[in-house]
Amino acid sequence: MFHQIQERLHDPVVFALPAIALLIAVELLALRFGTDGDEVKRYDPRDHRASILTGLGALVVTTLLKAGSLALYAYIHAYLSPWHLPANTWFTWLLVFVGVDLTIYGYHRMAHRVRVMWAGHQVHHSSEYLNVSTALRRKWAQWFEKLIWIPMVFLGIPPVMIFTMQSLHLIYGLWVHTEKIGKLPRAIEFVLVTPSHHRVHHGSDPEYLDKNYGSILIIWDRLLRTFQPETKRPTYGLTKQIDSFSMKTIQLHEFAAMFRDIRGARGWRDRLGYVFGPPGWHPEADRPTPTGSTTAVPQTN
Repeated sequence: MFHQIQERLHDPVVFALPAIALLIAVELLALRFGTDGDEVKRYDPRDHRASILTGLGALVVTTLLKAGSLALYAYIHAYLSPWHLPANTWFTWLLVFVGVDLTIYGYHRMAHRVRVMWAGHQVHHSSEYLNVSTALRRKWAQWFEKLIWIPMVFLGIPPVMIFTMQSLHLIYGLWVHTEKIGKLPRAIEFVLVTPSHHRVHHGSDPEYLDKNYGSILIIWDRLLRTFQPETKRPTYGLTKQIDSFSMKTIQLHEFAAMFRDIRGARGWRDRLGYVFGPPGWHPEADRPTPTGSTTAVPQTN
């Protein structure tokens, strides 16, 4: 059974690598020689290099973790799922598309609001530029990502379908990481995630923080009130920039900061707050002030 599943696992991301490289090269030429009517610096070769190398490392980690998680999912699907949906019907594929898109929205939103998850996800937001190479800047701490699909597997969806659809979502995400495409027709902007929407998501401006989590469909953001239109060019990166192109710093700096906070905490309640509270949480933010209110928890992007 595992051998058959392994044979069917042809990751679209791997097949798309040549096209991804071409897309990065074309955009880089456009950024290098194009004119946007302003003097804003829109790329840095060191940033490109850091994003690409980080992405290659993430691809290796993904491959290793996918092998282990596939075995777990295959067991759940074969022995614990109460039913099995057919893999050769349009209805199952539609269900997988909607289920993966909604699951990514929920996971993405949690990754911005739970610090231990944010410590990994912040890698993707650490660039101060937005271009196609930024889409490759992925975390190596991917354990949470491999757990979020268990409910769909338990509901009878073949694991390979889930992985394939997730890869297609990743490929879709490439083209929305750019400043070279403006706003699209209103009908498209209303339903799909576009470069304009995703530029907002990568912004560290107060009005852009924790907005536009969608992967392909923007309707979840509209329905759940996390949508924000683009009103000005965003300031990209984290609210506190790391100012480093080191892959070690990019991947680990927030984990290191979290562990420093845990070591300095006064009790278990505070330690848990530093791990599972939102980014920027501190003990005083969760304790009553003399007036009976609580101080605001600063958001970190």
